[in-house]
Amino acid sequence: MALRRLFLHWLFPAAFVLPLWLFVGWIVFSGGSAWGLLWLFVAVPAVFISQLVLSLLIRARGSVRENRAVSWRDLAGLGIWHVVIVALGLFDSRVFFPLLVLSIVGALVLFWSTLAQLWSEARGAMTVLHTPDGTAYIPPARERTTRPTDAEVIVVTESRRAE
Repeated sequence: MALRRLFLHWLFPAAFVLPLWLFVGWIVFSGGSAWGLLWLFVAVPAVFISQLVLSLLIRARGSVRENRAVSWRDLAGLGIWHVVIVALGLFDSRVFFPLLVLSIVGALVLFWSTLAQLWSEARGAMTVLHTPDGTAYIPPARERTTRPTDAEVIVVTESRRAE
């Protein structure tokens, strides 16, 4: 749990640290070609925006706010993605393009995974009831908080006669 909580606190700083690492890595590890600089002008904002969007989507989930920790799936996905971005900042020409493709695919998979987790948690959050004529309505908050016990439930069956 401590690792998951630590990772939750790392999400927003990572939006600034990882793009900065790409820039520092370009300077330190001699990625100094014009193509490297052009790639850097695209990658730094892309990593910043994608990390920021993923952080907001993760923090939007009720379970994350309640537990103050990311899920194990978030931890694994973001951890691997961050390692790929750090490796990308080393600017090793032999593995640069495979890591670049892996980082793009990883960002897309993380976005899908985060949306799927958010959707699955939000799906059961609202109760919709139906009247006998089929009209749907959302009960007031006081009705949603109390659950009827078995003694309070009355089942009325309706049978229609053939006319």
